[in-house]
Amino acid sequence: MSQSESDMSQPAAGTAVASQADAATQIDAVVTDAAADTEPHRKHALHTNLRRGMESRHLQMISLGGVIGTGLFLSSGYTIQQAGPIGTILAYGIGALIVYLVMLTLGELSVAMPVTGSFHVYAEKFIGPGTGFVIAIQYWLTWTVALGSEFTAAGLLMQRWFPHTPTWIWSAACIVLIFTANALSVRFFAEAEFLFASIKVFAICAFIAIGLLAIFGIIPIAGYEHAPLFGNLVKDGIFPNGFMPVFATILTVNFAFSGTELIGVTAGETRDPETAVPKAIHTTLWRLVLFFIGSITVMCALIPWREAGVGESPFVLVFNSIGIPYAGDIMNFVVLTAVLSASNSGLYASTRMVWSMGNEGMIPRWFAKTNRRGVPMLALCAAMAGGLLALLSSVIAASTVYLVLVALSGLSAVVVWIAIAYCQIVFRRRWLAEGHTVDELKYRTPGYPWVSWGAFVLCTASFLLVVFDESQRFALVAELLFIVACYGAYFAQQWWRKAHPKAPLELH
Repeated sequence: MSQSESDMSQPAAGTAVASQADAATQIDAVVTDAAADTEPHRKHALHTNLRRGMESRHLQMISLGGVIGTGLFLSSGYTIQQAGPIGTILAYGIGALIVYLVMLTLGELSVAMPVTGSFHVYAEKFIGPGTGFVIAIQYWLTWTVALGSEFTAAGLLMQRWFPHTPTWIWSAACIVLIFTANALSVRFFAEAEFLFASIKVFAICAFIAIGLLAIFGIIPIAGYEHAPLFGNLVKDGIFPNGFMPVFATILTVNFAFSGTELIGVTAGETRDPETAVPKAIHTTLWRLVLFFIGSITVMCALIPWREAGVGESPFVLVFNSIGIPYAGDIMNFVVLTAVLSASNSGLYASTRMVWSMGNEGMIPRWFAKTNRRGVPMLALCAAMAGGLLALLSSVIAASTVYLVLVALSGLSAVVVWIAIAYCQIVFRRRWLAEGHTVDELKYRTPGYPWVSWGAFVLCTASFLLVVFDESQRFALVAELLFIVACYGAYFAQQWWRKAHPKAPLELH
């Protein structure tokens, strides 16, 4: 019997207070063991039956895989329509800064405590068990909802080749493919993600290179008799729709950048996280600048901003305008690959969060069971349930469903980022208060506390500024209500446990 299965046969700990104390002790033990665990090729993650099957190259590509998806290839068109060219570049620049600051704070926590499902473990220890529960549900929602949007986007992209086939059929086919990749083993998932991410990284570099050639008139582009240069960026003014849309579209940008925090989730299943995690973090900023801001600049220079949207990828529009044979179809395939990559990473993240909640006893511990390949199948099935949201595209216009899902997922991601930044602030304070020194940390957030508080303030501001976007204001209200409901569910759970102290642990 595996460790996770044998743990489930233990009797309940008794009262909720005792259970929380035991959980805190276990977390402290994880920190201690993580510091002592220097063997880079341990087969299993600490205190779990999950396997350390990923290497540094997988970690970096998984981080890219979670970020480079429909946020760049599809919803960037919506952002351009709302904020204009310069406004979009500025919005993505602000987004890149926010996510980089968050990554710097997450790095310190992930190296000190490399545990799977790290975010809610940090929140439980450094903020409170109720907040830990809320963060776990929030991050699960982030990726579960994102899965629906990614699968919906896959169906939209397939409409280019099969316009008379219902969108939901292609969404269902993608669901089966991604589920299989995650069900085989963590190593198979990592290799699949490495392949998916490699294709889209190469494609983005090619897009930027070819786009620059068209911008400077080295190769022709439809609609221009001379080099277009960068006139389209300011053709209708710097901010054609005013300045406020820049802040309002931050929500869409946050969705585009959500996924970089996957480094924290994968730390528990990564060989030698002390080396791999900092390396992945240090390369995040230039990747965001190159892939996102570089691509956005090229497409804004070549496509009149009013022609952008979510009906077709701006990348496809650019290649069609350049007139390269089959370039549109090739790019559509690349975008589809990117969508599969993002959904592959998303399903992994959602699965590990469900597993972690089961492992911590937040939900029934059945979800923490793993099979002989180290895959938590019950958690995987629960996470994939979110992908079924893509089937809504057969009832409602796919583009409408897509934008709604982006709004909900983006806000949940920001809530998690806020918690990460605050947890690092509390962690550092406690670390020093317990007599430790900063030099003892194997990775530390640079510029503390300014970087940490900067991440916290900017994330909070981007969350609240959604109120200025009338089309997405409902998402803010829904998100706040959902947070209240999560706290309500947690306190109801605690009441039930106190009322039924002898209930089997599997039901806790």
